[in-house]
Amino acid sequence: MSGLSILIPIALGMGLFGLVVFFWAMRNGQFEDLDGAAHRILIDEEDE
Repeated sequence: MSGLSILIPIALGMGLFGLVVFFWAMRNGQFEDLDGAAHRILIDEEDE
């Protein structure tokens, strides 16, 4: 039982940290251009 009293708060803290990072990424526009990287990899740019 003492192991659970340590692991449960750690798991809740990690989940809260992940949620905070997700909302930070949403606010900073990390998910604005989801198709851009997929299209850029298909463009054939030759160095001249």
